[in-house]
Amino acid sequence: MQQNETIAKEKFWTIPNILSLCRLLVFPLILYWIFQKEQQWVAIFIAISLFTDWLDGIIARTFNMQTRIGAKLDSWADTGTYICAFLAIYFFKWDLIKPYAWILYVFVVVWLLSYAVVFIKFKGLIGLHTYLFKSTGYVQGAFIILLFLVGFYSWLFYLCMIVGILACVEEVIIILLIKKPMMNVKGLWWMLKNKNY
Repeated sequence: MQQNETIAKEKFWTIPNILSLCRLLVFPLILYWIFQKEQQWVAIFIAISLFTDWLDGIIARTFNMQTRIGAKLDSWADTGTYICAFLAIYFFKWDLIKPYAWILYVFVVVWLLSYAVVFIKFKGLIGLHTYLFKSTGYVQGAFIILLFLVGFYSWLFYLCMIVGILACVEEVIIILLIKKPMMNVKGLWWMLKNKNY
C-alpha cells in the first residue's frame, strides 16, 4: 500500500521526464530522416538525444527528481536512441564499421539478451541505470557523434563495444539476482555489498 501511495505522489511533469518524453517523441522523426537518407538531420538529432539523456540524469540526481515513471521513460528513450543509432550506422557508415562488425554483433546479442531477461522476469523495463551502463552511454555517445562529425576511430569503437558488453552482462546478472524491480542500481558490486536485493 505504501509503495502505491509513493507512486501516486510522484510528479510526472518534471524537467527530466519532459526531456525523456521529448526523446521518445523525436524517435519516429529520426526514423523518417534515416529512411529519407537525411544524414545531417539524423546526426544532429541523435546528438541532441544523447545530450538530453545526459542532461536529464544530471538534473534528476541534482534536484532529487528521480521517479519510477522517469526511470522507465528514460529506459524507453534510451532504447529508441539505440535503435536509431544502429540504423543510422547501418545506412550511412556501414562500410567503415563492417571490418569490425563481429564485436558489434556480440554487443547486440548481449543487449537483446538483457531485454529478454528483464521482460521475461518483470514484464517490462525497470530502469537499473548502473554506473557501467551510464559509462556505456557516454562512450558510445562520443563514438557516434565523432563518427558522424569527424570520422571513424577503431580504438574508440572497440572500447565502447567492450564497455557495452560488460554493462549488459552485469545487468543480466543483477536482473537474475533481484526478487523485485529496482531502479537506479549503482552496480553489481554495490548491490552485493549492501545485500538489499
